[in-house]
Amino acid sequence: MESAGGEPTAPEVAAARPRRLARDLTILGLVGALLLAALGAGAAATYRELYSPRAFVLHYLELLEDRRAAEALAVPGVAVDSAELEAAGLPATASEALLRSDALQGIGDTRVVEEVTDGDVTRVTVAYRAAAYDGRTTFVVRQDGWIGVAPRWRFDVSPLAVVDLTVRGSMRFSVNGFEVDKRQVSVDGVDADPSAAVPLLVFSPGLYSVAVDTAISATPGVAILADAPLTGVPVDVQAEPTEEFVSVVQQRVEDFLTSCAEQEVLQPTGCPFGFTVRNRIDDAPTWSIVQQPTVSVVPDGAGWRIPSAKAVARIEVDVRSIFDGSVRTVEEDVPFTVDGEISVQPDGSASITVGGRTD
Repeated sequence: MESAGGEPTAPEVAAARPRRLARDLTILGLVGALLLAALGAGAAATYRELYSPRAFVLHYLELLEDRRAAEALAVPGVAVDSAELEAAGLPATASEALLRSDALQGIGDTRVVEEVTDGDVTRVTVAYRAAAYDGRTTFVVRQDGWIGVAPRWRFDVSPLAVVDLTVRGSMRFSVNGFEVDKRQVSVDGVDADPSAAVPLLVFSPGLYSVAVDTAISATPGVAILADAPLTGVPVDVQAEPTEEFVSVVQQRVEDFLTSCAEQEVLQPTGCPFGFTVRNRIDDAPTWSIVQQPTVSVVPDGAGWRIPSAKAVARIEVDVRSIFDGSVRTVEEDVPFTVDGEISVQPDGSASITVGGRTD
């Protein structure tokens, strides 16, 4: 019933109050539920981005991308000792020389493509781009306690790998531009075998370009993608002789043969040519080299060798007959073959041993 002026009566006002209260409480409940959902979603997003296994792995990859090697090595579970290397079937004496910023080549476009939890471990698979190469690596992560209310993680399997590197033709080489000498990274030091492989610890994933660029030998480079944690990557690099080196060897061989020709004997000592007569010689013979060999240099294990090359010497000698005493002058070309071995000394110089024979 309304009052004469159209206003609601007191009983009507009293009846409407519970309905408004119920409506307000419903609205407040919905708002609260939405707030709780938002807080839950925010917490889940925060966990995913900052405290999850994927976040842990992406942080490690970000350090590699920024070439922050020392920080990447300090990530829990990255560093390894000799016992872990041996247990994985890897050389316990692997050098840490490449675990530095100077030897890192950044990776990019990193993204998690799979995350699978199996008991206490989580396998996180990441795709990435390393220069011109697409790569994919799976990391094994395990919880390692708590930081307050947030979980702490570590690599259950170290993401380091071992490049078992054999470089033939040089004691020195570079990895991603970082210069390395075998004698500095080998456990044998200055007695390192030039032909032996050198085990080197590297970050994975990582692209490593091995090249040789010395006065003696060079190679355009070999790219290695280390994409599997705690595994070995065998690499064999054969350096080729430089034009400068071949030119030096050519000159050394020519000088050697010229000095042989200065010996006034039929069989120059230690030389690849000689001449035999059945009579007596009336005077000392003279030699000259009328055709120097065209020398090439090819790899030979840890050193180099000179393949057989043709050359010609000329002898002039007066020969006296043992029958009638007559003298005649012999002038004859003597074809011969030159070969040789070249070893590189610790100081970088080359020792050349020339051999050969008369054809």
